Amino acid sequence: MRRRKSQEGPSRSRSRTTKALTIIIEAAPWRASARSLKPRLVRAVDAALLAAGVSPGEVSLTLLLSDDEKLRDLNATFRGKNKPTNVLSFPAQQDGESYLGDIAIAHGVAAREAEAAQKFLSDHVLHLAVHGVLHLLGHDHENERDAEKMERLETAILSGLGIADPYAHAKAA
Repeated sequence: MRRRKSQEGPSRSRSRTTKALTIIIEAAPWRASARSLKPRLVRAVDAALLAAGVSPGEVSLTLLLSDDEKLRDLNATFRGKNKPTNVLSFPAQQDGESYLGDIAIAHGVAAREAEAAQKFLSDHVLHLAVHGVLHLLGHDHENERDAEKMERLETAILSGLGIADPYAHAKAA
């Protein structure tokens, strides 16, 4: 797995535009990179919201950084799939509140995927966070047309964050 040193210093107040992004670090493997990853996650979440036409200052969400076991349990409980997955999104009930919902990311799955794709783990995690935010906002990839639309949006958001197109390998095939 490739790792890179943070390109940013400590989180600055000007980078925190999301009304409330709660990041819960539940699994030990995340703790080593938490300090450098958190400000990048804030930027990625804000970029995804803005790209989808949502003002980051008007909404809130929770991001759980967990392990494969937790994501397997969530995947089994809510999707009927007894296996770990990289990211899950749980949209909040739309009752006029500004809370969008929850996103959970599995360290082990994300790390294995990043290593297999020869990507930086941090870049892959930012992609998963962006992907999760778009799901909270109603985007999906259940059919080819929606998948292409979502992938184009993800690619544009990630490009703005200095991250290469995560789907380039699939497009080249």
